[in-house]
Amino acid sequence: MKSRGRIDSPLLFALTLAVALFTIAPMVFSIGAGLVGNYAQGLASGLTLRWLAEVWDGYGDTAWHSVVLALACVAGTLLAGVPCAWALAQSRSRGARIFEELITLPVAVPGLATALALILAYGTFSGFRQSYAFIWVGHLLFTLPFMVRTVAAAFARDELRTLDEAARSLGAGFVRRFIGVLVPAVGPAIVAGCLMVFTLSVGEFNLTWMLHTPLTRTLPVGLADSYASMRIEVGSAYTLVFFAVILPVLWAMQALARTIEKRHGTLA
Repeated sequence: MKSRGRIDSPLLFALTLAVALFTIAPMVFSIGAGLVGNYAQGLASGLTLRWLAEVWDGYGDTAWHSVVLALACVAGTLLAGVPCAWALAQSRSRGARIFEELITLPVAVPGLATALALILAYGTFSGFRQSYAFIWVGHLLFTLPFMVRTVAAAFARDELRTLDEAARSLGAGFVRRFIGVLVPAVGPAIVAGCLMVFTLSVGEFNLTWMLHTPLTRTLPVGLADSYASMRIEVGSAYTLVFFAVILPVLWAMQALARTIEKRHGTLA
């Protein structure tokens, strides 16, 4: 067994390294292309921040719009998704299963189809149609199933049922039990759902492309516009801006998830 362990560890490490290089190398090349004067000439053309400045001047506002939109999407899925997850975890009726399947439809169908349905239903409300709220609704429909299913799986644990019954026997009402006992107990699952929702919202393109207007662009839409400029350095610089804006938020949310998991790791 010991000799096997000595053989497996290097192989697993090599496999992990190969996968990491395969996935990360294209990003590194893309980022590097945005920092050189001319991609065809490579480093011989010299390093420059010209393309970054050009991207920030033309598309910098889309970065903040996307972050705010994604955070608003996280808030919306928390308010609607967490109670819904508890209800689905507690109910074993056929109606609950049908409802669960219905909320996954925006994930099952192409984003363009969901966007078209929203335009047909609410496109006549010009103020709503031309605002970021319209995109927010689309993102909410798309990301809600991920929050619901992630948290519902945590709520379905037997330990949670025991905690709920214990709090009820002590006279705690539902609202107090839900906010004070159940939600903190599934904290890591909720943060994991938030991380997933934030990532999906920031990177969503197909649905956003149909719902946006020239005044309501997001990061992916701006990235597509920059690629359309036919200048690979501009598109690569935009990719670097994307990473610079998004990664700190993701790291902060992951750190929060680890902190909560240490406090409630036995139940999550």
